[in-house]
Amino acid sequence: MKSIVVKQPNDLIIEEREVPQPAKGEVRVKVKLAGICGSDSHIYRGHNPFAKYPRVIGHEFFGIIDDVGENVDIARIGERVSVDPVISCGHCYPCSVGRPNVCESLTVLGVHRDGGFSQYAVVPSQNAYTIPDEISDESAVMIEPFTIAANVTAHLKPTENDVALIYGAGPMGLTSVQALKGVYNVKEVIVVDRIDERLNMAKISGADRVINNTSLSLKDELDRLSIKPTVIIDAACHPSILQEAITIASPAARILIMGFSSEACPITQQSITSKELSIFSSRLNAKKFPVVIDWLKEKLIDPQKLITHRFDYIKVIQAIETFEKDQKQCCKVLLTFS
Repeated sequence: MKSIVVKQPNDLIIEEREVPQPAKGEVRVKVKLAGICGSDSHIYRGHNPFAKYPRVIGHEFFGIIDDVGENVDIARIGERVSVDPVISCGHCYPCSVGRPNVCESLTVLGVHRDGGFSQYAVVPSQNAYTIPDEISDESAVMIEPFTIAANVTAHLKPTENDVALIYGAGPMGLTSVQALKGVYNVKEVIVVDRIDERLNMAKISGADRVINNTSLSLKDELDRLSIKPTVIIDAACHPSILQEAITIASPAARILIMGFSSEACPITQQSITSKELSIFSSRLNAKKFPVVIDWLKEKLIDPQKLITHRFDYIKVIQAIETFEKDQKQCCKVLLTFS
């Protein structure tokens, strides 16, 4: 089989490997589609602190089960499945309180263990979620990105009375827009970015208002509009954003950070406690695949609005470079394996 392997930073090859055999409790997936994420690019470029090399990257993938290991029902062969990349122990403290995404022995497919940019991948049976026939292949491969939004909204608990502001109109910001509008019917969703084409994508995904803050003060603009966000999502992940979010937030607002920046982020305690703000963080997803599958079945979200490019896996370097460089036109890039 062919596998996309990052041997070390900036050294990506398509390698011939033996077809893997599923171990006890595992299934083998014949991969059909995989999505490129920012973390795949970061591993390729050497900017992901969690990655171990060499690595078959890819944690967003969909395919067909074509073999099963011991203790897995053989009837699963032939199932269409989308794969949750989060593998947890099930018994540490985070797992015991429903937070397997921060398991003390967390393993993420495509980061700590070989992932889905391959013609075949073996994964734990419980991580392969059956996809109903009414959900298309392309929607199925987009489930993982939407689980990020499902995890975010599970923390924030948005309501119809909220005014939400999202920093960043990249894929994670746009999945959050669709969740807030399509699932939670939030009163107003505002998206802030510095690229007009991205902001247009936000409108297509359901944003009520967009703001290009390249040359204006976001605080001044919101003051002019008499808007005080009650929910703020940082999907842009620059260290300067948190203090600004604290400043512009309504009293009693909820703020959520999605980023992994290691840079210092100065904030003042008084600006938090004076408004009694709640600040959350979100990483990966805590078993949110069934949630997103239900969203798709109920047609509350539309992943097709995010898919802009498709490449054969042989052209993976071109696909990654398109994802990295074409920020005006490119949102979600899919690789086809069959």
